[in-house]
Amino acid sequence: MTDLLLDTCAALWISESAALAQAAEDALDRAADQGAPIFVSPITAWEIGLLTARNKLSLPMSPQNWFARLMRAPNLRLTELAPVILLDSCFLPARPPRDPSDRIIIATARALDLTIVTRDRLILGYAEAGHVRALAC
Repeated sequence: MTDLLLDTCAALWISESAALAQAAEDALDRAADQGAPIFVSPITAWEIGLLTARNKLSLPMSPQNWFARLMRAPNLRLTELAPVILLDSCFLPARPPRDPSDRIIIATARALDLTIVTRDRLILGYAEAGHVRALAC
C-alpha cells in the first residue's frame, strides 16, 4: 500500500465524519493501524480559505482554526509545496484537470509517490488513464 494524500473535499468529509466509500475507509483505517502518515497538501488550506471567502463553504470556525484542527488529527502530515511541484503541475502529461488546485495535488502525488483520496471525477478519470494513483472516496 502506498501512502495516501487527501484532496480538499476528502479532508472536509473526513473532518465532518461523513460516509466514505468502503475501499477508502479501509485504506484510511489500515494507514491508521500501521501508523502510516496520511498527507494533506498546503494547497488544501488555500482552497478552504478561498471557498470560505467566496461564501461557498461555511465552517463553524475560521479557516485558520479549521485547518489547524484538521492537522492535529493522528497521522496527518503536511506535504511540502516545493517549487518543483508547482512547476510540475504546469506540465502534467496528457489532459489533466484544469483546476490549479487539482493539478497541484496531482503533481504532489506524482512527486511523492502518493495515492490521492478523492471523489473528484476529473482526478479519478486522470488516474484511470494511468497518470496518477487515486482511490475513490
